[in-house]
Amino acid sequence: MNIRELFSDRVFNRKLLGLAFPITLQNLMLALVAAADAVMLGQVSQNAMAAVSLATQIQFVQNMLLGAIVSGVGILGAQYWGKRDFRKMGEIFSLSIHEALPVSAIFFLGCCFFPEKLMLLFAHDPELVEIGAEYLRVAGWSYLLTGVSQCYLAIMRVSEHASRSAWISSGAVILNIVLNAILIFGWFGLPAMGVRGAALATVIARVIELVWCIASSYERGFIALKFKAFIHFDVMLFRDFWHYTLPVLGSFLLWGIGFTSYTAIMGHLGPDAAAANAIAAVVRDLMCCLCNGIAAGAGILIGNELGAGNLRAGKICGQKAMILSFLIGGVSSVVILGSIPLISGSLVLSEQAHHYMVGMFMILAVYMIGRCVCTVVINGIFSAGGDTLFDVYSLAVCMWGIALPCAFLGAFVFGLPVLLVYACTCLDEVGKIPWVMLHYRKYKWVRNITRN
Repeated sequence: MNIRELFSDRVFNRKLLGLAFPITLQNLMLALVAAADAVMLGQVSQNAMAAVSLATQIQFVQNMLLGAIVSGVGILGAQYWGKRDFRKMGEIFSLSIHEALPVSAIFFLGCCFFPEKLMLLFAHDPELVEIGAEYLRVAGWSYLLTGVSQCYLAIMRVSEHASRSAWISSGAVILNIVLNAILIFGWFGLPAMGVRGAALATVIARVIELVWCIASSYERGFIALKFKAFIHFDVMLFRDFWHYTLPVLGSFLLWGIGFTSYTAIMGHLGPDAAAANAIAAVVRDLMCCLCNGIAAGAGILIGNELGAGNLRAGKICGQKAMILSFLIGGVSSVVILGSIPLISGSLVLSEQAHHYMVGMFMILAVYMIGRCVCTVVINGIFSAGGDTLFDVYSLAVCMWGIALPCAFLGAFVFGLPVLLVYACTCLDEVGKIPWVMLHYRKYKWVRNITRN
């Protein structure tokens, strides 16, 4: 397989683009709503922006748990859809909601009844705790709905309705941003609600999103929730679901805690380092939207072929996705380097912070190659065949065994320069490439995991 063959396969490219573009758009819109929240609340007060930023860490934890459940829909759903087992698809969908509801309920109850205690996990300043608790009491209602809507959107993506999923998710994000402006600042004669307005906007957007999902599910060709399947589910399917989902949950937790630790380490190196790292993080997250979309799209295509019993076709799709991951990584690197003059001219930074930012962008350009390859291969190709445990091993060794200790020791023991410490935080993705490619060539991911 070579690059020429990849670009000449118009059927594969069209299918992949049809899946990856909507998913990339969803990821991009979600990143934009977080940025809009920060900008708007920053105009209210610095403490309002900081408190809500800390409060949304609760949702970050919830999203990691829900992300694992949704991954189960993606892994099993893609294969059973390829097998054209529509009854089993309905069971997978019902099971995912059955598992997502308790998670959502726990976060809802915590935010509504114990918001101050939750805020104390992230802040000790009384004003920040009070503002954050005010936000959580209202926003907690959206956390109850998020789990259900995410399951609906996930089943749409694997059942050839990725575009509808993108329309719904993007529409909810746009509505959220518009309502943010109206309710935070009190436009059109409404009272200015500040933080409570931001929370209420999120709740309204989530209600509309869920209603749209439910209405869409009753259209022809969509998967609707069956009450019987929700109450009585297949025990073997339950075991299969969690067999492939638990390793994903473990990898999400390792990754999430590790990235939070990276941010904390850089934050202790001074305001200039923290500011430069914050800018680099925003650019990194925006660039990762594309590789995340390609990974999800490739995983669905490969899973369809494997579930249908076309193992050779699934293997060929995996080879094409792997080559594409290197190309995306290279393009991402060029874009990051090319954005340095534009971003430098758009921000007011101290001379030291600007120096750090330029250095971080150069390191980030190398990091993105590893990030794109590992994301597409591990989260897309391997997951398509149920090979989900590898990600746990790779994170435990490369992030927790190498990158995180190196960054911690470099920052607090050896006093290394800021850019060297930042480079340590980027070691894991680049260092994983040889191990990932070795595991890829074992082809353990080329398997049909459906049951008759």
